[in-house]
Amino acid sequence: MMNSMQRALMKKDIRSITSNKRMFSVLLVVPLVMTIFFPTVLILTAAFAPMEEMADFESMLALLPADLQGGDLSQLVVRMIFNNIMPIFFLLIPIMAGSVMAASSFVGEKEKRTLETLLYSPLTLKQIFNAKIFASFVLSMAVSFLSFVVMLFVVEAELQLAMGHMIFPDISWLILMLLVSPALALIAITLIVRGSAKAQSMEESQQRSVFLIFPILMLAVGQFTGLMLVSVWFLLGLGVLLAAIAMLSLRGSFKKFSYETLLH
Repeated sequence: MMNSMQRALMKKDIRSITSNKRMFSVLLVVPLVMTIFFPTVLILTAAFAPMEEMADFESMLALLPADLQGGDLSQLVVRMIFNNIMPIFFLLIPIMAGSVMAASSFVGEKEKRTLETLLYSPLTLKQIFNAKIFASFVLSMAVSFLSFVVMLFVVEAELQLAMGHMIFPDISWLILMLLVSPALALIAITLIVRGSAKAQSMEESQQRSVFLIFPILMLAVGQFTGLMLVSVWFLLGLGVLLAAIAMLSLRGSFKKFSYETLLH
């Protein structure tokens, strides 16, 4: 449980991001692309592309379960894009949203010359690390859930206008939003906060998030090439694995750090 001083530190960190126009704009870039631009391009392509060009999706459609392969080809492609492809790209949002704040967690204190004051507070080093991590986590999850709501509204409105029907999210989105996304965000934030404690600039502390973005991009490429299609069971297994890694990362987040290490 967080005590009152930890909650105060979390609120201070969140306000410092939301009140900074430059950082707040960076925080919104990826969500806007993933929730408006990217879905719009995919849906309009599926809705208005000539039927002969839809053959490019056949290798991907063949990976769907047999009970989902019947029906109108355009509707089938849109359903596959929305429930199988877009969830993987959506995972970029919690990583990037969390990394913006996590990267400045300790570097920001150093730049504002408030780190010494923070370290001399009654909070222990573990409490400080946990407050920094959970502040970024709360912001990341808030951005992720808001992005999902916006994306759902945009997708359904465009489907209704372009194709005359709507396609609702299946259980894969539930698993992604409640398990995979929080676990992945926590891993990314923990790594970046640790990096921020050692780094001298935000750019340096953000470098670790790149290692989590590459596997997601590889999964996305695998889907578009027809090598694999992310299923509900894959997301569930991935979520359980990431949750275990996240707990281990969180427990060791402040180890090998001392007050002297942070001040140098």
